[in-house]
Amino acid sequence: MKGTYIVGVDIGGTAIKFALIKENGYILKKWETPTARKDNGSYIPEQIAHSVEEKLSEFDLNEEQILGMGAGAPGYVDVKNGIVYEAINLGWENFYLKQKLEEHLNIDTYVLNDANLAALGENWLGAGRDSNDLIAVTLGTGVGGGIIVNGEIINGVNGTGGEIGHITSTPNEGPRCNCGRLGCIETYASATGITRQALQALEKQVSTSLANIHKEKGRLSSKDVFKEAAKGDQTSQMIIDYTADLLGKMLADLAVSVNPSKIIIGGGVSKAGEQLLQPIRKSFQSYALGRIADVCQIVEAELDNDAGVAGAAYYVKQRKQ
Repeated sequence: MKGTYIVGVDIGGTAIKFALIKENGYILKKWETPTARKDNGSYIPEQIAHSVEEKLSEFDLNEEQILGMGAGAPGYVDVKNGIVYEAINLGWENFYLKQKLEEHLNIDTYVLNDANLAALGENWLGAGRDSNDLIAVTLGTGVGGGIIVNGEIINGVNGTGGEIGHITSTPNEGPRCNCGRLGCIETYASATGITRQALQALEKQVSTSLANIHKEKGRLSSKDVFKEAAKGDQTSQMIIDYTADLLGKMLADLAVSVNPSKIIIGGGVSKAGEQLLQPIRKSFQSYALGRIADVCQIVEAELDNDAGVAGAAYYVKQRKQ
C-alpha cells in the first residue's frame, strides 16, 4: 500500500531529527541521532539512510509503504534538483543531497531549507494551520524564516527566498553579519545579537544588573537580558524594546509584499513569550499599513523542535498531491 507514511528529516549541525508521520499528520515516531561530522559531512546521507531503515524495520514497514521523504538542510538549497549550495555547519558545498539519499533508499526524496520547512510545519500542524498566507520567523543563534503564499513556500530563483535574517535593519552601519554586510536583522534579533547588545552596554558602563551577572558568570546570554528586564532593569528593557522595534518594522515592511494573516515567531528567543511578542506587535502596528495590520496576527510558534520534521513531511505531501 504505497504512501501510507512519510519520513521527515531535519538535519542540524549537532543532531539530525527524524519523524515517521502518517498522511493525516499523526506522528507515529520521533527520534534523533548526533550528526556525523566526519569527512566534511559526506557520511550524513548514509547515516540518515541507516537510521530510517532501522526504524522502518522496527515498525515492520517497507519502502513501498513510504510516500516520500523530506529533508531539511541549514543552507541555500536548489529545490528542483535537491542540491545544497552551501551549508557551512555541515561542511557542504554543492552537495547532491537528494541524489545521495536516493542512492541509499528507494524512497522519493525532496530537499528544502530547514527554516522553510519549519514554516511549513507550523502551517500544517502548528500556529499557522488555518492560514494560506503567512510569515514565519525563527529567532535562535541566527534569524531564519519562511514565507508561505497561497499555501506554497517561497523558495526563489536560487534558494534564497525567505532569508529574513538578512534583511537590512540599519543600512551602512551596525555589526557585520556572517553574510558580509552591515546591519542585518540577524545581528540584532538573534540570541547572539541580543547578547552582543548587552555586552556593548557593559562596555559603555551604563547602570545595569547585567554587570553583576557578567561578573559572576563571566558571560551573558539573551535569557539573562529577559530575566533582568522582568525584574525591572531598564537597560535590559531598552535592549528588548530596541530589538522588538527593529523586528516590528522589518515585519511591517515585509508584510506589504505578502499581506499575511499570521506572523509566527519561533526559536529559542521566542520562549520569552509575551515579554517579546507584545513590543513586536506594538512596533508592527505603528509601522504597518493599516489594512495589513487589521488582518494580521503575530503569534508564538507551537511545534518547537517538531516544526522541521513536520514541514518536511508536509512538503512531500504537497508535492505528491
